[in-house]
Amino acid sequence: MPFIENVSYTDLERLALERLIPALLSHGFCYVDGLLGDLAGSAVLDQVVEMHRSGQLQDGRLAGSIPGVSRKSIRGDQIAWVSGAERGCEAISFLLNLIDRLISVCASRLGDKEIRERSKAMVACYPGNGTGYVKHVDNPNRDGRRLTCIYYLNKNWNPKEHGGVLRIFPEGKSYVADIKPLFDRLLIFWSDRRNPHEVQPSYSTRYAITVWYFDSEERAQAKKRFRDLTASTEQQGSSSS
Repeated sequence: MPFIENVSYTDLERLALERLIPALLSHGFCYVDGLLGDLAGSAVLDQVVEMHRSGQLQDGRLAGSIPGVSRKSIRGDQIAWVSGAERGCEAISFLLNLIDRLISVCASRLGDKEIRERSKAMVACYPGNGTGYVKHVDNPNRDGRRLTCIYYLNKNWNPKEHGGVLRIFPEGKSYVADIKPLFDRLLIFWSDRRNPHEVQPSYSTRYAITVWYFDSEERAQAKKRFRDLTASTEQQGSSSS
């Protein structure tokens, strides 16, 4: 049953308790189908398609470059970062508010009191030319990201024809998990080394919205490390000039 605008805290709590939390604890990932329903999900899709059509999506960046290796061979998506407050992002804002409420319930029930903030939303498109994203970990170096949430927007998606499957390689497990990027599906997984994952090559336009929820304490420590590193680099630069 799709969620509607006045979804109750009790409904979210039931979803979290009965499905999401047990799956996160036992497998490290979980997903929910029919999150918004066709009408609201289609409104989100329309806004994302318009962002793509109007040229608002730019090539996704890499943390570093590898000599002789093209960016597109590692990561082939085009992205934009949105808060949901922008004009034309009203349906996206509705989606983000719902995910916020759901993660809030999960965090309280997991005893994870440090999950109190999240990133902006990353709107992403793989243009369907065989590009994907090689196996990686979202948070390999304790940057604060605790949970990754991906909402998929692809109607009539056939993985055998269109590819684009997200494959998770759960740490210490003998299996992989293939998640199809189906319309109105929300995927949640731990962002750290427990869940290396890849996006397999896409042969049709593939849309998704990703947000990361932060462990506030780890995030603060990561920001401090960055400030200390920046200050140290600046000191070295001034002493050598």
